[in-house]
Amino acid sequence: MSEQDVPSTSKVQRSAASTARPSGAVVRVLSEALRTRRGKLGAALALLVLAVAFLGPFISGSTTQFEALPFTKPGVNGAGPLGTDVLGRSVLNRVLSGGQHIMLLAFAATVLAVGAGAIIGVLAAYRRGLVENFLMRGVDVVLAIPQLVFALLLLSLSLPKWWLLILAVGLSQAPQTARVLHGAAQSVCEKDYVKAVAVWGVPTRTVLRRHVLPNLTTPLMVELGLRLSYSIVLIAGLSFLGFGAPPPAPDWGVMVNENRIGLASNAWGVMAPAILLALLAVGTNTFADAIARANLGESRGEAAMLQAGASTTTEELK
Repeated sequence: MSEQDVPSTSKVQRSAASTARPSGAVVRVLSEALRTRRGKLGAALALLVLAVAFLGPFISGSTTQFEALPFTKPGVNGAGPLGTDVLGRSVLNRVLSGGQHIMLLAFAATVLAVGAGAIIGVLAAYRRGLVENFLMRGVDVVLAIPQLVFALLLLSLSLPKWWLLILAVGLSQAPQTARVLHGAAQSVCEKDYVKAVAVWGVPTRTVLRRHVLPNLTTPLMVELGLRLSYSIVLIAGLSFLGFGAPPPAPDWGVMVNENRIGLASNAWGVMAPAILLALLAVGTNTFADAIARANLGESRGEAAMLQAGASTTTEELK
C-alpha cells in the first residue's frame, strides 16, 4: 500500500473526532426522544413506576404486621386502601416496598445483557472471518433455546441466589443484543476512518471503544430500553415461580403468586403489582421506540424496533 493510500494521522483524528464523545451522543439521543410525544409518555410511565419502587420503602409502613383477616377488601376493618393479602398484611405497604428488589435485579441483568451482547456483536463485525463465525454461531445456538428455559437451566445449577438470577437473565438476553448490534456494526466497521486507524496499528479495543461504539449509540439505547422491559418481565416470572426474594420480604412477582388464590376476594393483591409491572414494561418500550424513531426516522426507527424484538418474539412463540 502506498503512502497516498494511507490517510495521515491528523486526517484520521479529524474524521473520527466526532466519534470520541459517547457521552454527548447519549445526551443528544435522549433529548431528541424527549421532544416527541411518544418519548414523553414513555418516560412519564417509567419514572412513575420507578418512583414507586425506590421511594415507596421510605413512606410505607410495616410489610409483615397483621392488619386484618386474609383477603379483606379495601376499607373494611382497617384493611387499608388496597386491602390485605394471603396472610392479612397490608397490600399497599407490600406494593410500596416490593419493587426496589426487582428493579435492581432488572437493571443489573440489563447492563450484563447489553454489555456482553455489544462486545460479542461488535467484535464479530470488526474481526470477521473465523472469529465472526465462531461468535455468531454460538449466538445462534443460545438463541435456539427459549429465554425462560435457559434461565431455569442456569438457576437449577445451584440454590437460588440474587447474583445467579442476574447472570441467568442477563446471559439469556445477551444473544439478542449481539445479533442486533452485529448487524448495526457491520456498516460502521466498513467506514474509511475505522479502516484507517486499524492500518495505523491502533489496538482493536481502542478502535471499538473510540470509533465504532460511539456510532452505535442509538441502537445501544434502544436495546437498553427493550432489554430492561424484558428483564423486568422475566425476573417477575422467575419470582412467580419461586426464584425471587425469600419470604417474608415483599416482591412484586412473589405477591402475584401468593395472592392469586384470593383473586375473587381481594384482587388488589394481584392487580396492584401486575399493573405496575405492565406500566413499566409499556413505558420502557415506548421510550425505546421514541429513541429509534426520533434518531433514525419513522421508517428506519420502526424497522429497528422490529429487528430488535424479532428474536425475542420468536422465542416466546416456541
